[in-house]
Amino acid sequence: MTRIYISAGEPSADAHAAAVATALRRRLPGLELEALGGMESYSVVGFVEAIAKIPAHYRLLNRIKQSFKDKRYDLVILVDYPGYHLRAAAAASAAGIPVLYYIAPQMWAWGPKRVRKLAPVNQLAVILPFEEAFFRERGVAATFVGHPLKDRPAPPSRIEARRALGLDPRRQTLGLFPGSRAQEVKRHWAIFREAAARVAAARPDVQIIVAGTPDAEYPDPGAITVHMGDPLLVFAAADAGICKSGTTTLEAAIADVPMVITYRVHPITSYIAFRLLQVPWVGLVNLVAGYEVAPEFLQRRARADALADGVLPLLDAANPVTRRQREGLQLVRDRLGAPGAADRVAELAAGLIR
Repeated sequence: MTRIYISAGEPSADAHAAAVATALRRRLPGLELEALGGMESYSVVGFVEAIAKIPAHYRLLNRIKQSFKDKRYDLVILVDYPGYHLRAAAAASAAGIPVLYYIAPQMWAWGPKRVRKLAPVNQLAVILPFEEAFFRERGVAATFVGHPLKDRPAPPSRIEARRALGLDPRRQTLGLFPGSRAQEVKRHWAIFREAAARVAAARPDVQIIVAGTPDAEYPDPGAITVHMGDPLLVFAAADAGICKSGTTTLEAAIADVPMVITYRVHPITSYIAFRLLQVPWVGLVNLVAGYEVAPEFLQRRARADALADGVLPLLDAANPVTRRQREGLQLVRDRLGAPGAADRVAELAAGLIR
């Protein structure tokens, strides 16, 4: 019987791991799977923010090392979450277990020299089109499998989505996407709320909704609707968005939502990051397109007035700025590949089983 261990770091990775598990069961009848997920309490963004999580990571890693030694797995699949999974990959390799890493660490952004930490990985399945060449040039067996966001079901129309959210289906809608982690929302909410107020003052006809997460707080939302359900409905409903950087920008691109991009981290994290960054942008839509599709407002530039001024023209579909951005978003959608990422990962996994 084939035995595979799958580990995922946070809710989005859990979903990607589950899709791979389903694809593996179709491909390998009688497969025995063991999985570790739901580690969102360990997950943070930033150098300073990560310090407090180090002891918990090492406790978890010690348990997993023992599991690798005690149990004979045919394959270990690690999904995202590099702070922990790079160490888990080394532990699996030391135990003689092949490793497939799905959703690569973003070493192309700030740590090309860290690619050597992928030495224990037998196969890297990457989800951004430029990653395959980057890692292969540095000696890592990498394969572009397409982005898993392309496998999501087709969203409802904007009118249907607005009705589902309790919004006026006829009014233009601004979506706010401050993040899925409580830490992100805490840093962003006041700026997003003030930017929304500025948009509302300039365009009283626009309704505003935030894609909320139950773990975070959204004090004094005023006229902003806080939606705690499926964020895909908010993307589907929005004419334009204010988005934190990261995968959120790709979700907006797939939903054809013109956007401004922003992010704030601890000042020390920012000081370190901007000295390590090897790329001209942080927004994934811009990196995938190869040029600035959506404007970025980071750290000190992440001001409410700048965000409001940037997003206001995007609410007008006829504005040349909006048309140009939508052309870029189409390019991004094309470059993210065809649906079927989980099936391609399962195919790579089957090739590693001895």
